Amino acid sequence: MSDRHLSSWPPSAPRDLDPPRTSLWANIENAAKANPDRRALVFYDSTLTYSEFQRECERMAGYLTEVCGVKKGDRVGVYMQNSPQFVIAYYAILRANAVVVPINPMNLTKEIRYMLEDSGAKVLFASQELAAQVLPLAGGDPLSHLVIGTYSDYLRTETDLSIPDFVRAPRQNLAEHASRGVIAWADATAKDLKPAAHSVGPDDLCVIPYTSGTTGNPKGCMHTHRTVMFTAVAPQYWFEQAEDLDSVLCVLPLFHVTGMQNSMNTPLFAGATVVILPRWDRGVAAQLIQRYKVTSWTAVPTMVVDLLSSPDIDKYDLSSIKVMGGGGAAMPEAIAQKLQDLCGITYLEGYGLSETIAPTHMNPPQKPKKQCLGIPIFGTDSRVVDPQTLKELGPNEVGEIITNGPQVFLGYWNKPDANRDCFVDVDGKKFFRTGDLGRVDEDGYFFIVDRLKRMINASGFKVWPAEVEAMLYAHPAVQEAVIIGTKDPRRGESVKAVIVPKANMRDKVDESSLIEWCHANMAAYKVPRSVEFVETLPKTGSGKIMWRALQELEDKKLAQQQQQQ
Repeated sequence: MSDRHLSSWPPSAPRDLDPPRTSLWANIENAAKANPDRRALVFYDSTLTYSEFQRECERMAGYLTEVCGVKKGDRVGVYMQNSPQFVIAYYAILRANAVVVPINPMNLTKEIRYMLEDSGAKVLFASQELAAQVLPLAGGDPLSHLVIGTYSDYLRTETDLSIPDFVRAPRQNLAEHASRGVIAWADATAKDLKPAAHSVGPDDLCVIPYTSGTTGNPKGCMHTHRTVMFTAVAPQYWFEQAEDLDSVLCVLPLFHVTGMQNSMNTPLFAGATVVILPRWDRGVAAQLIQRYKVTSWTAVPTMVVDLLSSPDIDKYDLSSIKVMGGGGAAMPEAIAQKLQDLCGITYLEGYGLSETIAPTHMNPPQKPKKQCLGIPIFGTDSRVVDPQTLKELGPNEVGEIITNGPQVFLGYWNKPDANRDCFVDVDGKKFFRTGDLGRVDEDGYFFIVDRLKRMINASGFKVWPAEVEAMLYAHPAVQEAVIIGTKDPRRGESVKAVIVPKANMRDKVDESSLIEWCHANMAAYKVPRSVEFVETLPKTGSGKIMWRALQELEDKKLAQQQQQQ
């Protein structure tokens, strides 16, 4: 690995990082002991102090161990939008010595069932507005216990903020489902049970976030408390936040590693305040930034674009923000400049994956580059290599990005074949193959060029074509299906389906009906935005569909349209 990037290293940041060698739960105990009355969570002006937050976690951990029989190493799912319940459930699971399995709240019943069965999770936390997707799974197949949370239970203060109806909704009666192990969150915590002793350490499993793969089935990424602690601690020292990380706007989804780390685990480690927004609302976001003097906000570019395009933006004081960054898609240069002009801050891009529990690279705050992944952070060895020979390439040569570092996962849960494919030994080190094609410039900064694997990046959500294709084949009218990406000025990319319909069904399916079916059978971000029906698909001599040829054809169509405009 070249050391060219060291000349751009943040001046106050150490070269190496030695995070606490404890479980993540110790962070909550430490924060509650140091500042028991400090606000830990803010939810539409309702608050939980650190001491209250710790008690809520322990009560729920007691329910997990005493009623649900959760033991050390058991997996427990969390299927919720951003809320106090998500954060409490996450840390209650850790307090109970168990492992968190976060599930995208956009997923539907079939997708949830797969993750529960694959991970072996028998207990699930779900929110009330999503209950219809998980109630069919309760009663032992695969769930033995299901805890349903109601967001309005934590609305304890009057507010002038605009609150969505799904957050205001009152608690529903779950008595008819009690025989199947279903209980309301409030009833579970009301039992006030004491959890077993906390006994996990840094090398025990902490969380298994799921990432989809090119084979079509999601894969669970095994992360220990040590790997999660590393990227929870790293931003504080990289951005010199050790003393001024006061308040964080939490709007990126917490099931995803970027939101999980930057908007939850990092601020809780620092004893800061997490200001929670379940869904993006630019008006409420601006109010919260001003009201709670938010100092740090991790956001995808589409959020920043929307906020700065608000006609009311000048009414709000956003000057408290000291650090704003994110990843998933490049920040448009014009928006970055507007952010600089309005707030005096630079959007700092970074790079990471579910397999690395967020960042492997970050831009140095004193010397960032635009539309750039940044440089490898503490103790991280990243290289650009030839995908076939694994030989390290020179400056600006394009190859695959591989990474070795303290944040790299142990491997995929129950996927030995995938583990053999995703790790390689180079110079006596075990590297993770990211599947991303990139280059390193003369200064040691990394840039992404393309993806070695098939993947569509829609507003920061990773859509793996093989997974969507597998779902489409369940449609009665679909004979063959290929998923490709189309350029989208707002989302970055969108999903397009190219379909060969069955001969006897060609008059019974159209674009709108197929998209409607997709909405009923898969998470919304995976649903094709457009559908093209064709007679045949291009194939190789061995019969494999030539998806790349279709993608290239789509790209040429777009280029021609842009030339004509």
